Amino acid sequence: MIGKILKRMRAQKKLKQRELSKIINIPQNTISQYETETIQPTFEIIEKIASACGYQVEFKSDKEVLTSENIKRMDIE
Repeated sequence: MIGKILKRMRAQKKLKQRELSKIINIPQNTISQYETETIQPTFEIIEKIASACGYQVEFKSDKEVLTSENIKRMDIE
């Protein structure tokens, strides 16, 4: 599923795999492998791809929204 999401984000931004690979500094074939789900990206890589494509990764509940930006500012116990 994550591969399809990453591919859609990239396509919405009208980026080729080669272009995205240069932006986030990873090999083009690695992006291809993420999109075909041959390998799984780390959360950090997912965030880099999302950011490069104009998206933000969020976790939502009924009470709050967590992002990597606001989680850095919270004390987590």
